[in-house]
Amino acid sequence: MAEDPPIVKLTSADADMNAAIARARDTLPTFWASYDAPKPSETGHGLKVRFAVGANRFEHIWISDVEKLPDGNFSGRCANQPSDLPGKNEGDQVEFKPADITDWLFIRNEKIVGGETIKLLLKSMPNEEADAMRARMEPVRQ
Repeated sequence: MAEDPPIVKLTSADADMNAAIARARDTLPTFWASYDAPKPSETGHGLKVRFAVGANRFEHIWISDVEKLPDGNFSGRCANQPSDLPGKNEGDQVEFKPADITDWLFIRNEKIVGGETIKLLLKSMPNEEADAMRARMEPVRQ
């Protein structure tokens, strides 16, 4: 999966982030279509998932190796190191519910497709880092 931007702490009241999550959820069918029948140019499918870390606190982690479970939930591996999930490390297997998916991405022709929350975080990155990440993202199709 693509290299992730640094961890950014936000509150659940962050309107821009909530809007990015809503856009990601609205476009999730694009992810599942590619996941279920990827073209040869499409790889690296991953989901960003929220995990509770306390009362009204969550950590959002990128998950790779996603698998659909018979009960309608999913499993996968932490694609980055959790900072607030004791006992969980990068590469560890986790399970999650569809309602906890907050973003998605895959690679098409070596460019990131999706990543609504990444696009939002570009504003808070140093210019050079943000420009490098933008260069790795697929242009928005109209």
